[in-house]
Amino acid sequence: MTAVARPVVAPPEPWDFPEGTTHDLPNGLRLVTYDVPGQYVLSVRLGLPVSLRDEPRDREGVASIMARTLDEGTANHTAEEFALLMERKGVSFGAGMADSGLSVDLDVVKGNLEPALDLLRQILTEPVFPQSEVARQVRTRIAEIDQERSVAAHRAGLEFVRTFYAADDRSSRPTGGTRETVSSITREDVADFHARHVVAAGVTAVVAGDLEGLDVPALVEQALGGWTAGPDRERHLEHAAALAPDRGRIVLVSRPGSVQTELVIGAPGPDRSVEGGWAPYPVLGFVLGGSPNARIDAVLREEKGYTYGIRSGFRPRRRGGVFVTSGSVRADSTAESLRLLVEILESGRKGFTDKEVRSGVDFISKTAPGRYATADSIADEAVSMALDGRTTAFTTANLRDLATVDRDRVQAAYDRFAREARIGDGTPGAGWTIVLAGDADAHLRGLEALGLGDVTVVTDA
Repeated sequence: MTAVARPVVAPPEPWDFPEGTTHDLPNGLRLVTYDVPGQYVLSVRLGLPVSLRDEPRDREGVASIMARTLDEGTANHTAEEFALLMERKGVSFGAGMADSGLSVDLDVVKGNLEPALDLLRQILTEPVFPQSEVARQVRTRIAEIDQERSVAAHRAGLEFVRTFYAADDRSSRPTGGTRETVSSITREDVADFHARHVVAAGVTAVVAGDLEGLDVPALVEQALGGWTAGPDRERHLEHAAALAPDRGRIVLVSRPGSVQTELVIGAPGPDRSVEGGWAPYPVLGFVLGGSPNARIDAVLREEKGYTYGIRSGFRPRRRGGVFVTSGSVRADSTAESLRLLVEILESGRKGFTDKEVRSGVDFISKTAPGRYATADSIADEAVSMALDGRTTAFTTANLRDLATVDRDRVQAAYDRFAREARIGDGTPGAGWTIVLAGDADAHLRGLEALGLGDVTVVTDA
């Protein structure tokens, strides 16, 4: 038998995000196309720089209700007729609001792109917002609010943003509004918000998929070229969220009888323009708590058995960001789990190993081709970058920079994060924002004994 030499496995070549082609329409809409051969379900994404801060204070949630009712009937079709048209053309549609803006998603088979774009035109320019549909979505949202408050993870998240951000900043309140503000929303409020803000200026539209044989710019201009431009505006929102001056404290949301405790621990983080480059920060988040093999799970899950898993990560905004660690632990381990979590999060002061850093770099860089292998993921990334004031050239550049990340760069990133978040420097109101949702009677004394700060108990009413 002839021996066959073992093949040599070469290291992977550097990978680049697909290159897009840009076309600007006269009405201010920017089209970016990505030709992805073999992807015959095309993904159309729109990013509109619509700010939650534009909502009337007593009608917060109106942007989300508007997004939900965009396709619930148009000038020429009832809600039922329009839904049938979408179904016949194989169109999947969705829209939603976030701090970065309004996102519109549409997926359709390649052969139906032209009629799908016409349906999109009607959604964007001719929605009628029937009273019955607006009322239905208001009822649905109120039911969601009640349900969110009943789920520990949601409840802790709501309390975290209320504690972390300044009370007068929109970020301190739910994206979809509160029961009081949503209950006040009328059909006229929704129509007025749409007329003011859903205009073409500053919009980035992305079409990704197999574009061979399609004149996508001509099709998009035919469908959306007549969309009202509206006032000039940037393609991204610049507002930086204001932080609460007393954010560095512990809040315990009382949930009597809870068998688990939900924890959220956070601090101010950087945006993608951070000095020293963004690339070290995803690695840092990965090492601390971004995977089942990270420091947090190695102790709290594998060694102690306190949790099924807790995750950490940096969440950048256009200006500033936040580092968040969240998950649930066994109720009887609440105080000890919090003590260990804070110790692990602050263990970065003692340094990182080459193995930890290489593991993070390899995971993020080597999974990138898979993460961006489909038309929808390419379109999603392109719109996300647009709403962040960037292009996907940043995605490629960041991946290239990631290859140069070593222990020293990760250490420098941690030190910069800890310094700017004022972690452990004793400044009143600075440091970690810690929120727990669990049994206050069972845990209050143990939490106070940790010496991490005063504990405020909030009744889960």
